Amino acid sequence: MNKNRDNLIAGLTEELAPVRSFQRRDGMALVAVAALVTLAGILVIEGLWVGAFQGEAAPFFWVTNGLLLLLGMASAGAVIAMASPGVGNRHDAPKWSSAMIGVLPLAALISVVSHGGEMTGFNDPYALHCFAASLMAATVTGGALTMWLRRGAPVSHEAAGWFTGIAAGALGTLLYGLSCPVDSVMHLGIWHVAPVAVAAIIGRLVVPRLIAW
Repeated sequence: MNKNRDNLIAGLTEELAPVRSFQRRDGMALVAVAALVTLAGILVIEGLWVGAFQGEAAPFFWVTNGLLLLLGMASAGAVIAMASPGVGNRHDAPKWSSAMIGVLPLAALISVVSHGGEMTGFNDPYALHCFAASLMAATVTGGALTMWLRRGAPVSHEAAGWFTGIAAGALGTLLYGLSCPVDSVMHLGIWHVAPVAVAAIIGRLVVPRLIAW
């Protein structure tokens, strides 16, 4: 009996191999690498808006990008944590950050009303380019976070999809935004926020199918 048991245990364990521990700092490093790859691509294709670093950018430019950074980091942190589920884990930071970023479109609309209801911002010639380029810039981070989730065991695939899309959209828009010389409230509040919302929806629809196990 003991010999049979030993043979059974040996058969179950003979193909096992040690694996690298699953640590959150590795997830953050993966996001950082994805961001650097995205930034490198933007530098090659678009280049940076040098004027932003020479005092030419309006304060709203830095406010918008600062909020996008906070939203992207909070959401990415939530995604990384969701890959290693635990009892009592809460992900409130992305929710509060999303509420903060929601102030930007509101500020843009208030600006339109306060200037006599002129809707010239919706005829922005740079709008579609910024919108599409921001979504493209989001793909690298989105792919990196999806790979991280596939390595782990997220419990709520739907929430993971939302947060992945938000993180990718926010960081992608932030990085592309460093090349955009348009710093009006209307442009930033609408066309640099809309990609985040669209990326969130794409993440919710696509990511759960890719991480199912």
